[in-house]
Amino acid sequence: MKALLDTHTFLWAITGNENLSQRAGQIFVGPSDLWLSVASIWEILIKVQIGKMPLPTPAGPYIVKKMAENKIEALPVSLDHVLKVETLPMHHNDPFDRMLVAQSLCEKLPLVTADRVFGLYPVEVIW
Repeated sequence: MKALLDTHTFLWAITGNENLSQRAGQIFVGPSDLWLSVASIWEILIKVQIGKMPLPTPAGPYIVKKMAENKIEALPVSLDHVLKVETLPMHHNDPFDRMLVAQSLCEKLPLVTADRVFGLYPVEVIW
């Protein structure tokens, strides 16, 4: 299965958080083609720096290690992704989440997320 991970989905999976749904958890154990947006990595690093997210520091190498352990690829932010954001309705005010929607649409990847707001967009949501 190919899928784009929401930031919290990635974090819950790598930390064993019980909030991860069974269906989402299965994606990490089966053969999958999983992607984490560079926008999500940026969001995590910002939150770690401002003290909103407790992760081992430096957080960058920790994230890269967890991505490798879970066979998760980084999805770069392209010009097409950025331009797609302009066409999206303002269901979500979070710029990182709006980028994930744009990437999901452009790359035709389902989005693995517990965030119900994503369901307001024409993306396939897995949870």
